[in-house]
Amino acid sequence: MRGGPDRQGGRPSSGPAPGEPARVNDTASHLDALRAVLGERGLLAAPDDLSAYETGARYDRGRAAFVARPATTAEASAVVAHCVRHGIRLVPQGGNTGLVAGSTPDPGGAQGVLSLDRFTGPFEVDAANRSATVGAGLRLSTLNQGLEAHGLVLPIDLGADPTVGGMVATNTGGARFIRYGDMRRHVLGLEVVLPDAQGTVLDLMRPLRKNNTGLDLKQLFIGTGGAYGLVTRAVLELRRLPQQSATAILVPRDDEAVMTLLTAFEERVGDHLAAFEGMSGAAVELALKHHERLRNPFAPHPPPPFCILVEIERSWAARDQEPSIDVLMEQVLAEIWDLPGGPLADAMPGRGSDFWALRHVLSESLAAEGRVVAFDLGFARADVMPFRRAMTEVLAQRHPEARICDFGHVGDGGVHFNLVLPRDSALARDPAPLRELVFGEAAGRFGGSFSAEHGIGRANLAFYERLVGDRERGLAGSIQDLVAPGGLGSVDFRAAAPSDGSP
Repeated sequence: MRGGPDRQGGRPSSGPAPGEPARVNDTASHLDALRAVLGERGLLAAPDDLSAYETGARYDRGRAAFVARPATTAEASAVVAHCVRHGIRLVPQGGNTGLVAGSTPDPGGAQGVLSLDRFTGPFEVDAANRSATVGAGLRLSTLNQGLEAHGLVLPIDLGADPTVGGMVATNTGGARFIRYGDMRRHVLGLEVVLPDAQGTVLDLMRPLRKNNTGLDLKQLFIGTGGAYGLVTRAVLELRRLPQQSATAILVPRDDEAVMTLLTAFEERVGDHLAAFEGMSGAAVELALKHHERLRNPFAPHPPPPFCILVEIERSWAARDQEPSIDVLMEQVLAEIWDLPGGPLADAMPGRGSDFWALRHVLSESLAAEGRVVAFDLGFARADVMPFRRAMTEVLAQRHPEARICDFGHVGDGGVHFNLVLPRDSALARDPAPLRELVFGEAAGRFGGSFSAEHGIGRANLAFYERLVGDRERGLAGSIQDLVAPGGLGSVDFRAAAPSDGSP
């Protein structure tokens, strides 16, 4: 199935190059060898059993040679070692909730999926250290349900329900990034299986917040999509479960007022600002259309062109003589209302569960309407609204059939710039012109990121090769040569490196 290419006469290859299909007559023997390690429950090879692992969350679909489902680090190590020795490329898969074809096999049928769905243990909470040691296959919802009794939470707020391993591999951010940061900020330690002929297990599991005794090696495996190693366990830093929260939906006077509102909230509540989420009126309209149980917070009027869901939090219970957090929200809104220039056109304090229900169904609502071409973009905060304005003008001229239904994390510069197309349109069948246009504007004109928090995956690999500099790509490939000589993951940084191999 696949071994790594030599770069400038580098390391010798032990078997086929990574990604090179295995000989068909070897397949049965490989399955027998893997079944001996994993048992009948741990290895899937029948087509009906593979389908769920071959299909991604949005449009991508591949074909797997098998699905390996290890339940222990020893099993994972043995599977990885066997596949590296025999040139079989493995694609790690957690919750399979990604949107860039990063957790599914390619269409060739020679890659194996290494699923973490049985890797749910251990689950050990150290309340004094405010940390937890968990298996990489543990779902975010299950983790936080178990932490609630301890008054703790992993505060990564997502519309999907990924696994811990997938969150580490993609460095997940989410809706409360502005207060809590991304997954990288919450990883204290990792256990990783390296894709080498021994399936080397790297133990980086010390639950320390401060440790400068050399390189912080765990950082290599956060945000690199599994290409450098398979995360099997993690030590996570946790936060106190919020005890008070208040939410409101804001209607800015215009695009230029959005940053004024963000700055005004930060000046008045500081680190207690937990979310500042932008939502286009077009996206909100589709959520209300496809989810009739949702209440229109703007009724009897339609949604405005753009609105903001803002939330503030306190980690302690309400105290006597202290204004409630709802009163604090009202005071802040009153102060902002009186600012020069009137940046706030309207504000609606309300129940957080209602507002977040609206925010969390936006993505699925767009998919119910038509073909979604989605972009996960990152900008300097002040560039978010100018980018939206520029793209509105460009798309109206060049691709008027593309309806902008964006939303995202304005507070940290993140934009889920989604375009909804009629399913029978030419662009729906081939969205390449849209990807060229949007990525070119975002990364070129505005100096932004073409993947703010979804990773690279097969969907973005061509743009990684074009939009990331030669020196960066060369260094990434060199590091992979060193720590991950075998093929792992949907992206090979060596293949994307400059042809001469120089960093």
